[in-house]
Order: sequence, then C-alpha cells, then structure tokens
Amino acid sequence: MKTLHMAQGSVEWHAARMGVVTASEADCLVTPKWKVKEGAGPETYMYKKLAEKLLNWSPDMLNTFPMDQGKLIETIALPWYEFETGKKVSRVGFCLTDDGRSGCSPDGMLEDGSGVEIKSPQPPNHLKYLLENKVPDDYLPQVHFSMLVTGAPYWTFVSYSMNLPALVVRVERDDAIQASLRLALDAFNARFDVALAKINAVRAVGITPQP
Repeated sequence: MKTLHMAQGSVEWHAARMGVVTASEADCLVTPKWKVKEGAGPETYMYKKLAEKLLNWSPDMLNTFPMDQGKLIETIALPWYEFETGKKVSRVGFCLTDDGRSGCSPDGMLEDGSGVEIKSPQPPNHLKYLLENKVPDDYLPQVHFSMLVTGAPYWTFVSYSMNLPALVVRVERDDAIQASLRLALDAFNARFDVALAKINAVRAVGITPQP
C-alpha cells in the first residue's frame, strides 16, 4: 500500500483519485448482498473512471460538500474521537493499492494499521443510526473496501453530530466479503482495460470525418 499525504478535497487529492476505484464508490461494484453488480450502475461508473483517466478531470472537483464535511471532521469530530478513546489518529490524504488501481481516503489511521471513517450526518439521520446501533448499509461497502485497500484487520465507523451522543462501531475484516469485493474489482478492471484499449486505438488512428 502507498500512502499519499495531502489535504483531502485539494487539487492534489482529486488528481490522485483520477481513474482509480475508490472506497466511497465501492457500492457501484457490489450489491447489498455482496454480489458482483451488473447492469447500468457499474457501466456508468466505468465511463466516469475512463473520462477521469483520459481527461485528468472530474466533475467531483466542483463539489464543495465533501470539503466542507472534511473540515468539520478534521476540526471537531477527529479531536473528539482522539480525546474519548485515547487513541492517536494519523491524518492521511489517500491510500493506494500497490498496483495503483484502487484507493481510499480514511479520515484517519490508527497505530495498529486500522482506519477510522467518520460521518457527520444531519441530526435526524444520525439519530436513526444511533438507535439502530450499527453501520448503515449505505456505508458498509466503503468500510470493507477500505480494508481491502489497506489490509487493515478492522475499521472503526463513527457517526458524529454535535450535541448528540456519537455512534462508534468496530467492523471486523470479513474474508468472504473481501473475496466478493476482489471478484467485483477484478471484473471491473478487466472491462475497464478493454474499453481503455479500444479508446486508445481510436485516438491513435484518428476519426475520419463523415462527408
């Protein structure tokens, strides 16, 4: 694994993610039952990643919401977590697999090699998560994919909302889920490589204008 140090949400951070399958988008690859997803979803995601790879640009760069959330987590939620648990959290920008094709942006890494994912939802959603006392299904692919990228033995999920109790859940590494994610990722990468080769072939010869 390669660890890149830059501010999350920065130009450098966006550049590191171009054409890379990321944990926050892992739900494009697998179903809630951890089966390889088929149909329009993964196909649309492939075209998004192809465009990033070829153009070195993404519409995500115009979205300020993740940056605003990141600032809130950085200045309030992470210090709270460190104080409450006594665990030192290292800030990182982006983690890449050795082949450079998959990555994740942990909100922090712990000294034992595990990571922390913190969400700061609106209070009604936070209260729902708190009462259900589990990681919301929408975030499970991100958490497990982060373990795939980093090789972490577990991941800590935190839902934080000011003036309300926080939810802290430890998610253990699951070999069956890891195998399903790997299968889905391999299938995606194979389709991506074929599509990229075709596009590069067209670029090499050019397109003949029609009369």
